[in-house]
Amino acid sequence: MRAAVLYGLAALTEIAGCFAFWGWLRLGKPAWWLVPGCAALVLFASLLTLVDTAQAGRAYAAYGGIYIVSALAWLWLAEGVRPDRWDLLGAATCLVGAGVILLAPHRA
Repeated sequence: MRAAVLYGLAALTEIAGCFAFWGWLRLGKPAWWLVPGCAALVLFASLLTLVDTAQAGRAYAAYGGIYIVSALAWLWLAEGVRPDRWDLLGAATCLVGAGVILLAPHRA
């Protein structure tokens, strides 16, 4: 449960940080958007270190599925584009993969 909360917060901060750069470069937003964007990206990286796993690569791999679902939620809620069935199928597939990576009994 703790990992899910951390991954959810990490996804929100990563997407917000990246969107700040998108806004500046692609949407013509002012350069000051980069300040909270950079802060969000620092917070994102910090949150991933709190996931209870000994290997960074495993934490990042499992996070990938959560990020994909969160990015589609951003697409819908922030950009007003509803994900289609293929988006949802892909996201579900990624979540299953993330669950296997995170919850499987790995050898030390």
